Amino acid sequence: MSKAAFDYLIPDWPAPANVSAAITLRARGTSLSPYDHFNLATHVGDNPAQVATNRSLLRKQLDLTLEPVWLDQVHGAEVVYAQNNPSLPSADGTYTDIVNLPCAILTADCMPVLLCNQQGTQVAAVHAGWRGLCGGIISKALEQFAPGDNLMAYMGPAISARHFEVGTEVLSAFLSKAVTNNEKDSIKKAFVETSQGHYSADLYALARAELTKRGVTQVYGGEFCSYGQSDLFYSYRREKVCGRNASLIWLNSK
Repeated sequence: MSKAAFDYLIPDWPAPANVSAAITLRARGTSLSPYDHFNLATHVGDNPAQVATNRSLLRKQLDLTLEPVWLDQVHGAEVVYAQNNPSLPSADGTYTDIVNLPCAILTADCMPVLLCNQQGTQVAAVHAGWRGLCGGIISKALEQFAPGDNLMAYMGPAISARHFEVGTEVLSAFLSKAVTNNEKDSIKKAFVETSQGHYSADLYALARAELTKRGVTQVYGGEFCSYGQSDLFYSYRREKVCGRNASLIWLNSK
């Protein structure tokens, strides 16, 4: 079970000592309703000054020496190298080997997936909604690590299957990407029919299946629901107009 520390969740996983990670909670910050309170996103309609204050608090509370790399997330499958510059790359995944530079992902139902190698030399963060998962964004992020690296993953807060109903077109999109019968079986297990043409979709199961297929057996997290735990997380499906939680991972110099 991940642990709460101040206004953050600290992933409970056996990452190397020089790998730090944190996930923000919404409880305390400067944003007003409907973004209350600790919104970190600039694209949702919140007051820019309040978002800037929240981001400043984030750096202070997590003792970050560098500004996190914030992405222009587009629900795609592009993964980019994080560098210490003010540009805003259009992508849904980022990786780096630069010490003290946090990779950051913003979510409000989609799944943040944090990755690192056991050597503690590289980290990555992925925005994995159903479109990104279907497009293979997790595999693309894994490909940025050196061949032979032993990797581990942490699945951050996402909407649970109980609250995530989708249509046949989503199931069909995943099945169209499956190559083997085993892959098709794993996908079908992640979709439970609730009525004709409607399914509850398990993002955690889909991500775990992709990670397992790529040889990542150390997979942690997956115990939260962004929709059901409104005191902790933002949910676009629940609120439509809302803020975003941030999931961060970085190589520390301590």
